[in-house]
Amino acid sequence: MLSPSFDRTPIDSRTRLAALSIAVVEDLRTQGAQGDARTEFCSAFQVCLPYRGLFVWHVRGDDVVGDANQIVYVRAGEPYRMSRPAGNGYSELIITPAIDVLSELTQTTERKLFDHPLFSRRAARACPQTQALRATYRHMLLAGEDRDILAAEELTLEVLRSSLHANRHRSNPFALVTTRLIRRTKEFLEENLSKPLRLADIATAVGASPAYLTDLFTRAEGVSLHRYLTQLRLARALDELPSVADLTTVALDNGFSSHSHFSFAFRKSFGCTPSEFRRTARRAATKRF
Repeated sequence: MLSPSFDRTPIDSRTRLAALSIAVVEDLRTQGAQGDARTEFCSAFQVCLPYRGLFVWHVRGDDVVGDANQIVYVRAGEPYRMSRPAGNGYSELIITPAIDVLSELTQTTERKLFDHPLFSRRAARACPQTQALRATYRHMLLAGEDRDILAAEELTLEVLRSSLHANRHRSNPFALVTTRLIRRTKEFLEENLSKPLRLADIATAVGASPAYLTDLFTRAEGVSLHRYLTQLRLARALDELPSVADLTTVALDNGFSSHSHFSFAFRKSFGCTPSEFRRTARRAATKRF
């Protein structure tokens, strides 16, 4: 399968993890803060799975925040700009499916893909199951040198199915000033993931009252502010777990007060303990590819 034409700059690292008959899979990583980049273009439909950091995708008047709680859907042929206001850059998996595969999975025709609800919305919230699958999938691809291509393609389809059936919550359209408030809130959460946060701190930082912010955020995102923050912290931990030994350090570095607090939140979201997930991800990386 041919790689799509794209031009995203500046990029610190863009690694092709797999070139399959059904999709191209890439791992993009950037570092440091960046202002608005120049206008860019992608010729292919893509499903992007951010797993670390935050970026803002500016396309046709929409400012779409991409963080580890989101799935971003790129429509072919649209000019856009990227910015990453948070200080530590961002990382994402980019899946470029073959057009016939994407059409089948979305149950539409190639001609109608452009107007498909997901690609019109541009983003949807990733559920915990999709986040866990994304982390396992990435570590499998990174670990495998002699890959079983059939296994890789089946797993890619599993990730795509999960991503294309993501949480369908959609709030009513908000005014631009409200959209910007939600964006500032997400940026503040990302920049302060490892710190203890109080509602008053967040509200003051983004310029809103605590009561107004919590009500607005829940209506816009479909989950509470606290739940959104917890899931961001867990998503970062998912990315780190397969390669670390000390779970307490992972817990504290990602804003949890203790190992037990981290384990409780992790089990509640993913149905297993951090050590169980780490063991499963490591075993899958060595056996499936």
